[in-house]
Amino acid sequence: MYLKSCKVLQEKIHKKNVYPFNIPSLQHLQELEFPTNVTFFVGENGSGKSTLLEAIADRCDFNTAGGGRQNSYEVHEAQSALGEFLRLSWLPKITNGFFLRSETFYQFASHIDLLESHPNKYAAFGGKSLHHQSHGESFLSLFMNRFKGKAIYLLDEPEAALSPTRQLSLLKIMKDLEHEAQFIIATHSPILLGYPNATIYNFDCEPIEAIRYEETIHYIVTKRFLHAPEAIFAELFDEERES
Repeated sequence: MYLKSCKVLQEKIHKKNVYPFNIPSLQHLQELEFPTNVTFFVGENGSGKSTLLEAIADRCDFNTAGGGRQNSYEVHEAQSALGEFLRLSWLPKITNGFFLRSETFYQFASHIDLLESHPNKYAAFGGKSLHHQSHGESFLSLFMNRFKGKAIYLLDEPEAALSPTRQLSLLKIMKDLEHEAQFIIATHSPILLGYPNATIYNFDCEPIEAIRYEETIHYIVTKRFLHAPEAIFAELFDEERES
């Protein structure tokens, strides 16, 4: 393991009524530990999981718009306000890794295209421009070619571009790297969340708490829908008529 925990310096935050410090899950967060090599952040949109992941990326000196330490480019509002109030505890500390920010991946791909041309320009991305691959193919090319060795990988909703089959491919990549790499992933995917023996933190709770896979709303809703979709539709459509 590399990143052991992150600590929020609450005593240094003086304006807790403004974003992102007013997010309920983060308002009183003191410390979060990472006891396994795979950790998931789950919660509804706006629950703070991506905000914390971005702050961790900031403290790792990764580009908060997406990329690693060597990727320098600008994206509007890609800075992390929480980052300066976060302290990371390492054992040992590593500098290699990558932050995948799904919503700005297009800009990251453009950044790679604009780099000075050389023979190995696209070596970490399947040998060709990410813009010359489908969205899902570009994500998978990144995972297959860039992810290797001792590193920490921070992924913000990687399932956004991945089919269910490609999500399984990502799980296989993670498994192949389990003795070398650490993953922290913010996700809504019940497939990814099924990774064996992962730590899952629920950001819909105050304070944030670890839960089992079967306790996640993602698992519960998906299982219920697959078992009885007609019942789900009946509830949804009856509610619409009543409203």
